Amino acid sequence: MRAAALWFPDWPVQAARLDSGDELREPIAIAAQHRVKVCSHAARQLGIRRGMRVRNAQAAAPELTVIDDNPDRDGRMFASLAASFDEVAASVEVVRPGLVVVDVEAAGRFHGSEDKALEMLIDAASRRGIDTQVGAADEIATALIAARASQVVPPGGSAAFLAAQPLGVLVAEEALAADVDTVRSLGQLGVSTLGELAKLPPSAVTTRFGAKGMRIHRIASAAPDRRVAPELPVEDLAVAITPEDPIERVDAAAFAARALAASLHERLKETGRNCLRLKVVAELGDGTRVERVWRTREALTEAATADRVRWQLDGWLTSLRSAQGGQDGRDGQDGQGGQGGAITSLILEPLEFAAPEPVGELWADGASTDTARRVVERVQSQLGIDAVLQPRLVGGRGVAERVQMVPFGEEPEDVDRQSWPGAIPAPLPARLGGGIDHPASRIMLIDASGAPVIVTAEAMLSSEPYGLAWGEKRYLVTGWAGPWPVDADWWTQTELPAGRVARMQVVGREGGEEGAVTGWLLVWSRRSWRVEAVY
Repeated sequence: MRAAALWFPDWPVQAARLDSGDELREPIAIAAQHRVKVCSHAARQLGIRRGMRVRNAQAAAPELTVIDDNPDRDGRMFASLAASFDEVAASVEVVRPGLVVVDVEAAGRFHGSEDKALEMLIDAASRRGIDTQVGAADEIATALIAARASQVVPPGGSAAFLAAQPLGVLVAEEALAADVDTVRSLGQLGVSTLGELAKLPPSAVTTRFGAKGMRIHRIASAAPDRRVAPELPVEDLAVAITPEDPIERVDAAAFAARALAASLHERLKETGRNCLRLKVVAELGDGTRVERVWRTREALTEAATADRVRWQLDGWLTSLRSAQGGQDGRDGQDGQGGQGGAITSLILEPLEFAAPEPVGELWADGASTDTARRVVERVQSQLGIDAVLQPRLVGGRGVAERVQMVPFGEEPEDVDRQSWPGAIPAPLPARLGGGIDHPASRIMLIDASGAPVIVTAEAMLSSEPYGLAWGEKRYLVTGWAGPWPVDADWWTQTELPAGRVARMQVVGREGGEEGAVTGWLLVWSRRSWRVEAVY
C-alpha cells in the first residue's frame, strides 16, 4: 500500500484567512485562553511562539493581528477544501482539520503514475495564501511524518527514512497519538532518533511503557498499517434523519448534527463499541449525494461526532452557496429560486469500531478514563506488562474458554469469524460454579420411565429427558436443546477418552409445575452428566 498525506501548516491561521477573504494582515496569531495557540510564519519571524501570552506577543509585535480560536471555522473551511480531492482520488480520509490522507497507490494507477497523482493532489489543494506540504510512504504513519519534511519515501524505504528522524517528530503531529510523557522518558534514557527506538527490543519497550510504548515502537519500526478508507463489510449501525424542511442554515445543520450524534452513540452503546471512522452522507434536493469519511486515532465521543458532522454540513452548505452565487443563504433561497442545493437527508454510518476501554467503564461517564489508563500503565511500567490483566471475549466452544485474560492494552487474536463446531449458542450462562471436576457438579438426568438419559455413539440422546436430580433437589424438565458433540484437542491426547464429550442446555422447575425455574449447561463427560454452568 502507498499512502499520501497532505498537511496544511498552521491550518487555523489559513482557515481564518480563507474565511475573511484573504483580507487579514500579517503577522497573524490565533488565540485561545489569552495565549497564542497557532501563529503564522511571519509572526514566528518576529519572535512569536505557541503558548506565549497574547499581551506579550502584542508587546513584541504591535502590528500582530489576533484572531479568536474557532474550531468550527477550522472544520468548516477544511471540509470545503477536502471536497477538491474527490476529483483526484477515490479513497480520501480527513484525519483532522488541516490533515488528510489519500490512497495514492490507487490514484497513481488511475492517473498513470504516483508522481502525477501527487501533482494533481497539490493542484487540487492550491488556494491563494494556502501552504501545502505532501508526503508519501508505504504506511500512513510514515506518510504523516514525511509530509512534514515534504518528502516522498520510495517503496520499501520507510525504515531507512524513519531511522534518521528525530524522536520529537512523534509528538509534532497529534494524529500519531504518541504520548508526550513516554517520548520524553525515552529521550531522557538516551534515545534521540526513531532508528535508535526501532532497535530496542519490542518486549522491553512494552514492558517499560505499556501500550503507549508499543504504539510508538511500531511507528518507528514502520510496522504495516491499515489501508486508507477500506470498504469493509460492517454491521449496519447507520442512523439517518430526514428533516421536514431542507437544511439550508448553519444553525439547522448544527441541531441536526447533535441529534444524529446522540442517536448514533446510543446505538453504539447498546452494542458495546466505539467508533473510530465515520462516514457522513448527505442527499441534496436535486438528488445529488455527497459523502466524506472522518478518521480519528481515539474513539469518537458524542461531542466529537457532533463537531465533525457540523463542520462537514457547514462546509457543504458554504460550497453550495458559493456555487450558486448566493451571498449568505440565510434568506432560505438557494440562489436559483428553489431548494436544489439544500440538504434533504443526512446519514451517519460508522465504518470502523473499537472496544471501549475497560477502565472507562468503571465510571458512568467515563470521565476518568485517561487518568485510570495512566495509572494502569504506570503500574505496568513498574511491575511488568503482565501485572494488570483485563478480560476479553475470544472464540471457543465452552463458556469459560471464551473469556481470556490478556495484559492491559493488548488485543487477543481476532477469532470472531472462525468456525467453532459444537459451540454453545447464545444466551450464555451467567455463573460457572466450581467446574465439571467438582464433586457437587454431578447430576442425574432420567426419562419418563426412570431410565438414565445418556449420549449414544451417534451423538444423540438415548431418550427424551423428563426429570433431573441435583443433590437432594428434584426438577421437572420443561425444555432442553442439544446435545452438541465436542471433538477438540484430540491430537494432544495420549489415549482415547472414556466416552464421548457433549454439551446440552436444560431448563427445569423445582418440585413440579409451580416451582422456580432454573437453567443449566450440562456436559456429558466420562459417561456421566455434570453441571458446567447455571443460567
